[in-house]
Amino acid sequence: MGPDTIWIFIPLFALSIPILKLWTGHRQKIAEIQAQATAEKAAQYATNNTQLEDRVRVLERIVTDKGYDVASQIEALRDARKVEALIDSREQDRS
Repeated sequence: MGPDTIWIFIPLFALSIPILKLWTGHRQKIAEIQAQATAEKAAQYATNNTQLEDRVRVLERIVTDKGYDVASQIEALRDARKVEALIDSREQDRS
């Protein structure tokens, strides 16, 4: 490679700079799009996580609330159904 051949590489190098700039810009745009998609997914996960945490808090409150007696409330509902059935049967007898 002599001093005459170096002159061939100078224009090639000069032409490769804009191509490299375009390629770098393209890669940067792809990275920005991927970062935005990742941020949107993270926001969705955070929202879902917050909703689940709220639901767990409600369940914890139900379970740990000393005034909350599931069995007695179920029995109260059964008793209410019995009373409603008795009232309905009496109304039908009167008709």
